[in-house]
Amino acid sequence: MRRIENLAAPERGLFAPEHSKLYLRPVGLAHGHSEPDGGDRESDRLLGGGPDRFQRVEVVLRYPQRIVAFSGLVDELREWALGAGCQDEFDAAMFKLTRRRGQLTAHAGDAPIVMGIVNVTDDSFSDGMDRRDPAVAVSHAHSLIAQGADIIDIGGESTRPGSKGISRAEEIDRVVPVIEACAGFGIPISIDTSKAAVMEAALAAGASIINDVTALTGDPESLGFASRAKVPIILMHMRGSPRTMQDAPEYDCAPLDVFDYLESRLAACERVGVPLTNLVVDPGIGFGKDDNHNAAILARVGLLHGLGAPILAGVSRKSMIARLSRDEPPNDRLGGSLALGLAAVNQGVRFLRVHDVAATKQALALRQTVLDAL
Repeated sequence: MRRIENLAAPERGLFAPEHSKLYLRPVGLAHGHSEPDGGDRESDRLLGGGPDRFQRVEVVLRYPQRIVAFSGLVDELREWALGAGCQDEFDAAMFKLTRRRGQLTAHAGDAPIVMGIVNVTDDSFSDGMDRRDPAVAVSHAHSLIAQGADIIDIGGESTRPGSKGISRAEEIDRVVPVIEACAGFGIPISIDTSKAAVMEAALAAGASIINDVTALTGDPESLGFASRAKVPIILMHMRGSPRTMQDAPEYDCAPLDVFDYLESRLAACERVGVPLTNLVVDPGIGFGKDDNHNAAILARVGLLHGLGAPILAGVSRKSMIARLSRDEPPNDRLGGSLALGLAAVNQGVRFLRVHDVAATKQALALRQTVLDAL
């Protein structure tokens, strides 16, 4: 994988429109009463219409032979872009960074949105338990809501590395009773599936969000269904299938490759009438990526703001935590989960998909208390 070369300042003749692509990442974000890195408060830009603000951006340029990055105040870098012949590209990227986001974040307030995980599967990677009993799954969902979950994400098919798929009928039989029982709990329900038939059955049962790890590519009917459903959709990046995704994954530059793929999926959705305001993007940490890929993506996850959609991060209890720590089992990865989640939120990620709702809400509340004290 190629690394991004960090420059102290832009070099002459850096931009070549026929050979390079420009990406922007907001840096030095401020939230609440804290001040962003950079100049005076009047220079603030609102990330996605708020609540985070920024005055500085990182420019990343990808060429066939080289990838470079440099950062500075927005106004100063716009002057550079004017002289370098990429003002249109810079302005288009800035528009995507600042345009108001869609309906899922419109009424959520300033706090990050916590999505609690309910796996109705026979082998959950997080604890290895059989959770196919609807009563057990419903009880777990109720517990997560009591802990403060803003959304419940219900899935009936395991997507852990090496897992095999199940039929549409079996998946529907697993998730529909749980969704029906949870529909009256008073918070939105998302269906974690890549099958159009399961999406349709779940929405009919009371779900109101689609969460697809294949970004609507896993079923030839899913994109068409999504265009008719008129509900928010989470598009995730994944290489291959859960069964094969960890077989020596390769990238040119993981953060930029993920950006380009999700950009293409957003465009595919918009072509069939799904508006950008109904879409959320997820870089798919751990899905077809090794630890170096995951770390590089998380280090620059803010690049995905340049897609013009909110970002979801699913880092809870990921196996990378154990490999980079002390080989802890899933239930002992809370510290790493919180560390990665807070790092993502510090780059403006608006959604965290988690197993440990109460601990995540506590960490976010204390983070905000410290920021408000500045």
